[in-house]
Amino acid sequence: MRPLDPRLLRQASGARRFVLLGLGVAVATAALVMVQADLLSRVVADGFLGGVGLDLLAPLLGLLLAAVAGRAGLAWIAEVAAHRASADVVRELRGRIVGHVLRLGPRRADLPPRGELATLTARGLDDLEGYFGRYLPALLVAAVVPAMLGVRILTADWVSAVIVGLTVPLVPVFAVLVGLHTERATARQWRALAVLGHHFLDLVSGLDVLVAFGRDRHQTSGLRTLAEAYRRATLRTLRVAFLSSLVLELVATLSVALVAVSIGLRLVDGSLDLGTGLLVLLLAPEVYLPLRAVGARFHDAAAGTAAAGAALDLLDTAAPESGRAGAPDPALVGLRLRGVRVDGRLTALDLDLPPRAVVGITGPSGCGKSTLLDVLAGLRAPDGGTALAGDTDLAAVEPTWWRRRVAWVPQRPVLTGDTVREAITLAAPDAGPASVARAARLACLDLPLDTPLGEDGGGLSTGQRRRVALARAILADRPLLLLDEPTEGVDADTETRIGESLDEIAAGRTVVVVSHRADVLGRCHRVVSLAPPTEQPGAGGETPLPARPTPAGSADDAATPRPPAATRPTPRPSRPGPPGLPAWVRQAAREQRARLVLAVLLAASAWGSGVALTATSAWLISTAALQPPVLTLMVAIVAVRAFGLGKGVFRYAERLVSHDAALRVGSALRVRLWGDLVRLGPAATARHRRGDLLVRLIADTDAPQDLLVRVLLPGCAALLVGGAAVAGFLLLLPAAGLALAVGLLVAGVGAPAVAAWAAHRSEHRTAALRSEVASRTVELLDAAADLLVFGAADRHRHALAHVDDQLATARRRAATATGAGTALAVLAIGATAVVCAALGLAAYADGRIAGPVIAVLALTPLALAEIVAGLPEAAVRLLSIVPAAERLQSLESLEPAVVDPEHAPDAASPTTLDAEDLAVRWPGSDSDAVAGLDLDLAVGHRIALVGPSGSGKSTAVAALLRTLAPRAGTLRADGRDVRMLRGEQVRDGIAWCGSWTHLFDGSLRANLTLAAPDATDAELVAVLRRARLGGWFARLPAGLDTPVGAHGGTVSGGERQRLGIARALLADRPILVLDEPTAHLDEATAAALSTEILAATADRTALVVTHRPDHTPGLTRVEVGREPVRSGR
Repeated sequence: MRPLDPRLLRQASGARRFVLLGLGVAVATAALVMVQADLLSRVVADGFLGGVGLDLLAPLLGLLLAAVAGRAGLAWIAEVAAHRASADVVRELRGRIVGHVLRLGPRRADLPPRGELATLTARGLDDLEGYFGRYLPALLVAAVVPAMLGVRILTADWVSAVIVGLTVPLVPVFAVLVGLHTERATARQWRALAVLGHHFLDLVSGLDVLVAFGRDRHQTSGLRTLAEAYRRATLRTLRVAFLSSLVLELVATLSVALVAVSIGLRLVDGSLDLGTGLLVLLLAPEVYLPLRAVGARFHDAAAGTAAAGAALDLLDTAAPESGRAGAPDPALVGLRLRGVRVDGRLTALDLDLPPRAVVGITGPSGCGKSTLLDVLAGLRAPDGGTALAGDTDLAAVEPTWWRRRVAWVPQRPVLTGDTVREAITLAAPDAGPASVARAARLACLDLPLDTPLGEDGGGLSTGQRRRVALARAILADRPLLLLDEPTEGVDADTETRIGESLDEIAAGRTVVVVSHRADVLGRCHRVVSLAPPTEQPGAGGETPLPARPTPAGSADDAATPRPPAATRPTPRPSRPGPPGLPAWVRQAAREQRARLVLAVLLAASAWGSGVALTATSAWLISTAALQPPVLTLMVAIVAVRAFGLGKGVFRYAERLVSHDAALRVGSALRVRLWGDLVRLGPAATARHRRGDLLVRLIADTDAPQDLLVRVLLPGCAALLVGGAAVAGFLLLLPAAGLALAVGLLVAGVGAPAVAAWAAHRSEHRTAALRSEVASRTVELLDAAADLLVFGAADRHRHALAHVDDQLATARRRAATATGAGTALAVLAIGATAVVCAALGLAAYADGRIAGPVIAVLALTPLALAEIVAGLPEAAVRLLSIVPAAERLQSLESLEPAVVDPEHAPDAASPTTLDAEDLAVRWPGSDSDAVAGLDLDLAVGHRIALVGPSGSGKSTAVAALLRTLAPRAGTLRADGRDVRMLRGEQVRDGIAWCGSWTHLFDGSLRANLTLAAPDATDAELVAVLRRARLGGWFARLPAGLDTPVGAHGGTVSGGERQRLGIARALLADRPILVLDEPTAHLDEATAAALSTEILAATADRTALVVTHRPDHTPGLTRVEVGREPVRSGR
């Protein structure tokens, strides 16, 4: 992206307004700079060589104060406008990105993974704050001010104008050369951050899998590697970016030094007067100052343009052309598919769906059943062939209109809302209580409608989630109802009741039901069997209706363990709360003490060189005006050049050292954050919204960078340089020293205090709103398919925009505060220069100082403006750092779900588990999820854990895995109370597969070897065949190196479940715990897999959570949720 990409101006109206305003402010600033320089040079020259008294110079001093006040006002306007523009542009771009992603559709293959999208919208766009707040204002000023001031120098002294004219063009030349390399480096840096954010979300989502297989702490090294990769990429970018700043600094300072020496030499020979010399000396640095500022802000530009470039490239992704035809009613005209091909799963499919018929779709796992429903729902366009509603091609229908005809229960529903009622009313938010109750009744949902939900339906079991989704589809009341395994995860009794409701649910509409269950398919008017992928595909064929099995006992909904949604994580009573900021600062500073001390000294040397350059140049010119021998000026001439060279070199070294220290602290914090989540465990971690955790990782961990680089370092360096300047002034003229001290206190302490006082109310709210925006963004991206089908995407997008508007408002208030502080600092420094000049004139008239000292007293305070200019922003930034630090440390104060003993005895991997009167509850809950449970998992014992939906069987599994602690009763491993053992000691003996096992965004090999890192390829292939995935594996293009996609997005539900089982079998541990192992499988595959599971557990301990006891013959049943059934019965 270019420094000012035209695409940004097109996409964000706030950017266009700011560019126009910025140019106007730049012109006015240049005019006031010329007025101020002209007045100050006349005051010094007339008072020194002209002998004009202070009383006669008072009007000029008054005008000079007015010019200073004008510059302060313009500084306030520029600061406020810049930060307000950044807030508006970020808000606009975030809204456009989310809207564009929704238009592209969640099934779009060329979209970045959701984790990367979330990183871009939640953190990447925030880099535009630096771009608009610091870089773009400097760029606009650089486009106007140097030219205007150059013209003024030309009219005053053509020789100096030639020097300036020859050196200024070097600045953009070097900037372009360095910028080309920086653009590539910054793209790599942004990519490293996006990968880090996506990887972190992936790890958080699969924390239960990592913990179960003992790989949670091993991931620390992987996360550390990514964090270090991001640090190194950032540092490489900074080296190049700061190199551009060094080049600009050297060109500018050496050019100013050359101008000063030239003026001095011509003053000696009498070819130039002092007033003109001072005017040029004051204007020459102002010519280069905007160009130097562009270089100094180059990193802000690089980070901002990289993020904006990624956003604009995404917005440039062409959305598919959609038709404008109306949507026929599928309940009246029916649907036809002709030669439909999609992703190799559907190939040349011909299918007729009569109107108002209930059509069952069955077939082996992976044959494209869910893909077919995606096509019918308008979520995925066929790669070939046509999908017709009556005689209307769906490609010609406006997608939103078609989706208004569709209700959908996906294979894994994503629930939104804070309660069950809100989740059900997604498509009909104004539905009355009677309608909602009817939908819940038909879906056999026995939950109270005011039951609170966590993120993505947290707090519900799989079957409860599915029934909420079914009620949601029923309430939508659409003519086309698509049901993807509507009874998966529910017990047999509930399945029967849902089947009995099917006639009433289907009345007056066309229904397509994907199922493997004979009871469900037996209620369909027609059943279509899709061909397995290995067969020559063609038209779907009619199949005889399978016989209904006799319901065998009750079954459970195999829930992924999640905590209750209504409670918040509570701090550990045994540990103190998060330490205050001073303790956190000391901790961060101690880790990099040597680098920080060196950085402060380098920063002080850089700023000190700049101040000394101005003071020496002022003395040189004033002394030269007296036309002394040139030899008496040689020391000053050499010093001017040395200070000019030293300023740039010291500044470059300081930036590298300080940013390296800050980035190291940031990397350590990212790793520490993961360590905190591992310590808390999956049960406690699941209570945090993933968007909030993402903000902590990629944004809050930048707090130390800001704290060290933008707050502590400039504050300490300003104290050193300001103190030295005051000491020097006290030696020259005590009154001027006191005036300078007062001015620096106002500019360096008062202005930041004003900015902080004005902003303190908004900063904590800003931090909370940032987290809320990130959380809502992640949730919206995750639920995009559900929201689009049910017509709620715009409503949720507007809700996100509302929170984003609040964030922009809070940031605008902070900008006003920062602007007030900046304006006060400019006013204080300018007024100090005027006061010091007046004091110098009075002292010279009294004979207390030499004449050249007047220029030193008048010009040096202006050089000190650089050291205090960033302090108001630093004060406001400090306010935002405090909540970030508190949020990071708050995780450390939370009580984990399971507290390991400090000194656990050595113990081998357990081979037996037994529970007696076990009661378990989720953290923060006031009721037990399971109680009175007895289990005897002795060597060779195999138990089928069954029970009504939501009865707590998966909670019991979590207790066995030591991710939840027993509230009452006894749980023993090899006869030893598990509370005496560390969690990993217990889990080392257990191989586990959850009901919807998490697959990480990596290769098939990487997902399998989580359970056995040293497994050979032959062992991996063998275990895939045992899990009945041999045929599927044979078709993979890259074998074990085939990527499974984000969250396993490239595999079907049945394939996912068998991969989880393969992973558990590969672990080869004494105890095997499987949660719904035959879910999402057709009967033949389920039977074959059940046989394999029975064979694999013939000589070992096994616990199988199931709602299909007929799949596990020979296993002793233990029922949860009613009167306890002991395993010995």
